[in-house]
Amino acid sequence: MGAAEIEAFLTDLAVQKQVAVSTQNQALNALVFLYQEVLHMELGEFSAVRAKRPERLPVILSETETAKLLAAIKQGTIGLMVRLLYGTGMRLMECVRLRVKDLLFEENHRTSNIQRQTSE
Repeated sequence: MGAAEIEAFLTDLAVQKQVAVSTQNQALNALVFLYQEVLHMELGEFSAVRAKRPERLPVILSETETAKLLAAIKQGTIGLMVRLLYGTGMRLMECVRLRVKDLLFEENHRTSNIQRQTSE
């Protein structure tokens, strides 16, 4: 089996069988290992058609969906935490460790003490 056959095999994986990028890469790495380490032969140059990674778009909620979600969450500690996470962009553990003395109610924001707590 030479470079032409390997190229055809890898192209077939991508085009006909539509395997994932990682599957095609694993097959290529296995062939490279076989030729270099087991057969002690040069693989040669080839350019197979590469499998494509699927385009992943982030899923976000619309304003209406966000409003419905926040309205559905019950009031109380959990509701307050969810609203804080959404409104401030805090991470979960920042919110869990938040204390009253970390907030500046008159200035409508939190103090920098919370930053030092999370980095420890």
